[in-house]
Amino acid sequence: MREIVLDTETTGLDPTTGDRIVEIGCVELLNRIPTGASYHVYINPERDMPDAAFRVHGLSSEFLADKPKFAEVVEEFLAFIGDDALVIHNAAFDVGFIDHELGRLGHPKISRERVVDTLMLARRKNPGGQASLDALCARYGIDNSKRTKHGALLDSEILAEVYLELLGGRQATLGLSQIDASAAAAARGRAMAQRPVPLAPRLTQHEVAAHLAFVATLGGTPLWREYLADPDAVAAT
Repeated sequence: MREIVLDTETTGLDPTTGDRIVEIGCVELLNRIPTGASYHVYINPERDMPDAAFRVHGLSSEFLADKPKFAEVVEEFLAFIGDDALVIHNAAFDVGFIDHELGRLGHPKISRERVVDTLMLARRKNPGGQASLDALCARYGIDNSKRTKHGALLDSEILAEVYLELLGGRQATLGLSQIDASAAAAARGRAMAQRPVPLAPRLTQHEVAAHLAFVATLGGTPLWREYLADPDAVAAT
C-alpha cells in the first residue's frame, strides 16, 4: 500500500481571494514505512508575499521570483502522488489550495475519498487534547527542533512520524521485532532441550525386532521405520 504524506506553504489563508501555493513537500510511505522517496518544489506564486505569511515560512518574493510556476510543475507533482492516498494535517486547507491550482489549469480536483486527515485522526484518538503538529510531536516524543519555521518537506517528514504514532506506533517495525524475538526464544528453547549425551534406549533388542517384523508386513517404507536410527542394523542383530 502506497501513501503520500503531503504539506504545502502558501501566501495566505484563502485561495479564492488570490492566495497561492509557494511550496509543496511530499514523502512516500510503502506499507506504512518511509521509503526515502520524496517530492519537493518551491513555486513562484506570481504575486507579492504578505508579511504575515513570510513570518510563518520565511519565503520571500525575491527568493521565489526565479522559481517555476505551478503550471510548470503540475505534471511532475501529479505523477508523484499518482492515485494513492494523501495523508495531510488539516487536509481541507491544503486540498483547497491544490484544487484551486488544479482548477486554474483544467485538471480535476483531488478525490476526498483518497485523503486521510491526521488532524481528525488526532482529535478522535485524543479528544480534548491539542492537535497541532507541534503538540502531537510533544505528545509522541518526536524531535521537531529543526522546525523553527514552517517548511513543506520538513513538515511532511515530521507528519509521517506523527501519522505512524496515530496508527499505533510504528507497528510494522515492532511486529518484525516481535517475530524475531519469538524466533530467537524458540531457538534457545530447542538448544536447551537437546541433551549433550542421548539417553540409552529403553526398548530391548527383542522388542525392536518384533516391531520391525510387524512393520515389514505393511509393505513399502512405513513411516514407523524412521523412528529408529538404523532399523536395518537393528534387524540384523
